[in-house]
Amino acid sequence: MSKDIIGSFSFVLHSHLPYVLSHGTWPHGTDWINEAAAECYIPILNVIRELVEEGISPKMTIGITPVLTEQLSDKSFKEGFKNYLEVKIQAAEENRKEFLSTEKKLLTELAERWCRWYSKILSDFNNVYNEDIVQSFAKFQNECHVEIITCAATHGYLPLLGEDVAVQAQVKQAISAYKRHYGRHPKGIWLPECAYRPRYKWRSPLDLSETDEKNTGVVRKGVEEFLSENGIEYFIIDSHLLKGGKAIGIYLDRYEALQVLWSRFAGQYQERPEEVEKSPYEIYLVSSSGAAESKKPVAVFTRDPKTGIQVWSGEHGYPGDGRYLDFHKKHFPGGHRYWKVTSSKSDLADKLEYYPEDTEDALTQQSDHFKALIKETLRKYKNSSGKPGILVAPFDAELFGHWWFEGTEWIKRVIRHVAQDPELVLTTCGEYLENNPTTSVITLPEGSWGEGGFHWIWLNEWTKWTWKHIYEAEKEMKELAKEFSNSSDGRIRDVMQQLARELLLLESSDWQFLISTWSARDYAEIRVDRHYRDFKELVKIVRKLSRGEEVSEGEWIYFADCKQRDSLFPDVDPSWWAKLDYPPVEGT
Repeated sequence: MSKDIIGSFSFVLHSHLPYVLSHGTWPHGTDWINEAAAECYIPILNVIRELVEEGISPKMTIGITPVLTEQLSDKSFKEGFKNYLEVKIQAAEENRKEFLSTEKKLLTELAERWCRWYSKILSDFNNVYNEDIVQSFAKFQNECHVEIITCAATHGYLPLLGEDVAVQAQVKQAISAYKRHYGRHPKGIWLPECAYRPRYKWRSPLDLSETDEKNTGVVRKGVEEFLSENGIEYFIIDSHLLKGGKAIGIYLDRYEALQVLWSRFAGQYQERPEEVEKSPYEIYLVSSSGAAESKKPVAVFTRDPKTGIQVWSGEHGYPGDGRYLDFHKKHFPGGHRYWKVTSSKSDLADKLEYYPEDTEDALTQQSDHFKALIKETLRKYKNSSGKPGILVAPFDAELFGHWWFEGTEWIKRVIRHVAQDPELVLTTCGEYLENNPTTSVITLPEGSWGEGGFHWIWLNEWTKWTWKHIYEAEKEMKELAKEFSNSSDGRIRDVMQQLARELLLLESSDWQFLISTWSARDYAEIRVDRHYRDFKELVKIVRKLSRGEEVSEGEWIYFADCKQRDSLFPDVDPSWWAKLDYPPVEGT
């Protein structure tokens, strides 16, 4: 690396949606994935393609969860997405006629703009990306312009899962799906909600209020052990897990219900003293076990807090600029947006009309500011440490284009600025790790990137019942897998595979998040109940088959309905729940 280089930079975008195919359309269901594909995933593909055509390799690290990958590759999504876009185009045309008839000149122009915008998305999907978003990302990875990382199979919240074999299955299914879609083994993983748990004697959080002194817990493997054993090289954490200090959180400003919950948990939160010797601009190896069976420790990259707050903060973040398109105020029918943020404190009734031309200055100023902040941060680190560092900027991908309409253009400008600066290096995380190996091994505390840095968003008084269902199903799956995962009866094998799918879907962290934020509470509760009931009914079928009893026609129809509705992960292997690789030994 040249002596003039002050450091490296990588955008990390985490793309995820729960499994919604065959589970409703609007307001909750497949329209979520259609919106994200139209407003986020295809625009990000366009950013990558346009930069490459300029001669700039964007070197983005892009997480696409296995459950999202399965959906984007599904034929039903591809057909439904085209229909969705046609409806959006037609709605914009109807809006145009409405606004024209009432002589609303600006709104008429904006409706025409939406018509052109969605028409281009449809054309890009059909003609540029050949109706295959996943393979389009894979193509850019094969050309070394991006790196795609994986995630737990269904975004299961790993620290709270009740069985080590359940964590193991989430990781193994993730890798299997990645290989099937991308033709290689993933280097990195995005832990759901950046949530991590080290090895220790674990007790179910549902039992912590009990005073049973005999229940001292059971030794559970650290999350990094599952990653190491399965060939994952790195993951990403929030800065407070590395250094201590205040856990900033990324969701509290967006959801009023979380503010209510946080008020109840805030008194329990104790900020860890900051460890100044650790830096988010270095990579470290993580180990909480020292177990001889484990392979080499997994590396960890850390979110930079200085640049992160520029995007996430509701008060200081770029997306709150009054000139940008407002997310919340929509025109019906059609749901198109015609108003600007105006101010972060404006009521919907006070939102002013959107002027796209006004966003040019905002994008210029804020992309310049972000690049300058990257340089300032890396220069300060190099001056203090004597070596270049890496600044990692991880965000939910759906923020860009979906929540913040102009966000994908902002990303493109930031990458262009960094690429043109001789003192900075664009890199993917995997590429940086390969070129900058480390031997520094550290331990990490338990936590996530939620406000307060722990699990309260996912485990609280509103969601406790969901974990009772999950723990019961995980325990039952473990016992069934030991008994039947290698059954010679093809019918048992088929039902066991569907049991595995229903359990993985039951474990999705999205359900607790949607319940806690009240953003789609009823839908999430229905989904938990649906997958739990399906799991329990399928257990009955397995038991009947194992005893040689007759399974009724109605039960086979029930099984067929489950298999058709929840058809992801054709390679799921029930034996992942039967036996734990490298079981932990107490005292090591």
